Amino acid sequence: MKYTFYKYQGTGNDFVMIDNRDEHFDKTNTKLVAQFCDRRFGIGADGLILLENDADVDFKMVYYNADGNESSMCGNGGRCLVAFAKQLGVIANQATFMAIDGLHHAVIENGIVELQMQDVTDVKINKDYVFLDTGSPHYVQFKEGLTSLEVKEEGAKIRYNDVFKENGTNVNFVQKDSDSQFSVRTYERGVEDETLSCGTGVTAVALAMHYIGETEKNNVALQTQGGLLNVKFVKTDDVYKDVWLIGPATFVFKGEIEW
Repeated sequence: MKYTFYKYQGTGNDFVMIDNRDEHFDKTNTKLVAQFCDRRFGIGADGLILLENDADVDFKMVYYNADGNESSMCGNGGRCLVAFAKQLGVIANQATFMAIDGLHHAVIENGIVELQMQDVTDVKINKDYVFLDTGSPHYVQFKEGLTSLEVKEEGAKIRYNDVFKENGTNVNFVQKDSDSQFSVRTYERGVEDETLSCGTGVTAVALAMHYIGETEKNNVALQTQGGLLNVKFVKTDDVYKDVWLIGPATFVFKGEIEW
């Protein structure tokens, strides 16, 4: 079967996009998804995203990791999907869509997508790290020598340790650049490697840094390997609300592939 696909990237976090409003894509075929995401034998991507119809909102997001398995929320993927929906003419400059973690709102203007993330009610502080769920689970830890860090090796040690090996976790290593900016490198489960950027990851870092008092700002810049993102939010009591992930979402190319 021949598939038309679109390639998008958000600060280096790249995705294969497929318009599945006619439901032609076999969503049970994990080998197909993994093949499309393979960087040597397929198209190459950190994940694959289907845009589907939804009876109540503009569209539905179905997200798969590069290993072929459907996964939890992907922030950069959600931003790229909004740009894809605009390219298809599904939306104009605003969107409301359903993802695995619930309803999302978004705004797109001049290639910048602002995506509203879920409220965060539970931030756990541990001896060496902070743990929270921003649509996907995230481990956040300060790390010296961030630029030379072997992220794949160090991240895998945490992702597969006794605490997290059953369900897995994404791992974010952080360096403080200023009161309002942090550098982040992320190991993503499902990719099982470092990605150039992670939307739910930088969201987790921004909220974690605010929670432990490393910043008093409610608009935080996050420098990833693939570019700069911003996260803004409001804290009411111990709940982070009105959380927005902001950054570019870029169309790369369109093509066809046969399977």
